[in-house]
Amino acid sequence: MSIDDWEKMVYNRENENKEDFLMNGRWNLEVIYKGFDDPAWLQDFENLQNMLRDFCAFAENIDSADPAVALPENMKRQEEIESLIMKMGTYANLRQSQDTRDGDAGSQMGRLMAAYSTVAAPIAKVEKWISNIPNLVEIVEGDPTLRSYAFLLSNTVRDSKYLLPGKGEEIMARLKLSGGSAWSDMQSYLTATVPVSYRGEKTNLSSIRNLAYDPDPTVRKDAYEAELAAYDRIRDAVAFALNSIKLETISDCRLRGYASPLDRTLERSFMKKETLEAMLCAMDDYLPKFWQYLKAKAKALGYEKGLPWYELFAPMGKSSTKFTAEQARDYLVSLYSGFDMELANMVAEAFDNDWIDFYPREGKVGGAFCAGVDAIGESRILTNFDGSFSDVVTLAHELGHAFHNLCIREHRPLNKDYSMPVAETASTFNECVVMASAIEKAADKEERIALIESQLQDATQIICDIYSRYRFETMVFENREDKFMDADTLCGFMLDAQRQSYGDGLDENCQHPYMWVCKSHYYGPTFYNFPYAFGGLFARGLYAQYEKEGERFIPKYKKLLYTTPIATAEDTALVADIDLTDKVFWASALQQIADQIDLFCQLLEE
Repeated sequence: MSIDDWEKMVYNRENENKEDFLMNGRWNLEVIYKGFDDPAWLQDFENLQNMLRDFCAFAENIDSADPAVALPENMKRQEEIESLIMKMGTYANLRQSQDTRDGDAGSQMGRLMAAYSTVAAPIAKVEKWISNIPNLVEIVEGDPTLRSYAFLLSNTVRDSKYLLPGKGEEIMARLKLSGGSAWSDMQSYLTATVPVSYRGEKTNLSSIRNLAYDPDPTVRKDAYEAELAAYDRIRDAVAFALNSIKLETISDCRLRGYASPLDRTLERSFMKKETLEAMLCAMDDYLPKFWQYLKAKAKALGYEKGLPWYELFAPMGKSSTKFTAEQARDYLVSLYSGFDMELANMVAEAFDNDWIDFYPREGKVGGAFCAGVDAIGESRILTNFDGSFSDVVTLAHELGHAFHNLCIREHRPLNKDYSMPVAETASTFNECVVMASAIEKAADKEERIALIESQLQDATQIICDIYSRYRFETMVFENREDKFMDADTLCGFMLDAQRQSYGDGLDENCQHPYMWVCKSHYYGPTFYNFPYAFGGLFARGLYAQYEKEGERFIPKYKKLLYTTPIATAEDTALVADIDLTDKVFWASALQQIADQIDLFCQLLEE
């Protein structure tokens, strides 16, 4: 069945109120709390303060405690704190994401961060104490709960050398409230609320960026120009935010003894530098292949000097299908039923039980994300859905994150945090399942072109665009310590990074100098760019194994996802017999994309 056939389907699901499903379109947060005046929220905040106060008292006397008794007690206390702070923090963050003008959400998030900062120093003290326990391995082996935390505790010992002495951790945590966290909030607020003038009307950045996929080339060009004009209004303020966040990161790394921000990211990602270098080296080898794709697309669209930026997402072929939310639901549930029923059932639940906030609106953050809400055993997904097949793929991507959350649900509370590189594995694997099926069942050549080109768009983003982001952030860190980088300087860095990564595939006179303004990744975790390339290529390598092994691969895949929070990236990959430090693996994943580029070019020439 082709994706166009889904427009014609008659839906006969039992026990579903169609009108309610259509009209809702927003996630349900009331199952977490009914508001910040909810007695449950007020009681939990009081409970949290008591837990934090008790932990501070516990940590005060830790040096004289019996490790065999105090270590299990410490883990129990931290489990309780982690579970509650995640429940409350996730709720406040989701409230703020759905409407950045929600002052209560910002205020409550600030209160939570301020409260949690009081245990920064006590936690550091306890971690230092753990690192000095002489018979730690013996104690861990003798306790079932501690055995489940063996990976966490070994990393606690490793990371103890980076802890700040005395009240250093608490001071840093408190300073972040008015430092990096505040600057990050400002960038989110400005990009969510800046008015965009488009063809005589006012709109927002989320909506205008969605027009990059419009079938009308004049709409794409006008939207691109309107987007750039909107950034002119906020660029100086956001430049201050970026400079301040990066200087804070540099200072933090120096105080702690990390060799560089990148080294800190790799250590916190439980990933070797050899793995990153192997992946980037393979990407360098294959960049010309992506430039070949961009030039072929440019030629097909009538451009001789490379592809203008506003045509990166120009649809090709004929696949103008528009999905409603419920059509997307049925398409994905049916598709994943042929892969794994646990995944298919979770997807159905996400749609039917209001896990998803679908549509763009003023004040809502742009892009898409998934947040696990462990307290209720569910996830919440934000998208800016407008019905294109690309938006269906985005839903599949975020539902992959939700499935990852499902696969790790049985872990203990402190074992729920997998690292950035493996974070994109399940999401991109989900995309591979969707696209492989859609291409195979394409109704004709034009639809096949449309689907392959859509996949190549995404692949170009995780290779060329992500590489440009990595290069840009590298340049920012190399320069920030000695000078303030104004908006013009940052735009220059961005254009240089794009030229290196996109080569002659892009029209050098029509790039995007403001990608540093709109991408929130620069204002959160350091170097949150290469994990997308990692996840995209790692998932493609895994999907290739699935194609070879069929159903036998699925238990291995789930075990791999389960392993992500309790092993290094390299050891996680070994579950599927993959050596991440070997460039050959990354090249094999890139070759799959290269083969699609060859097929795309061939179809255009026919």
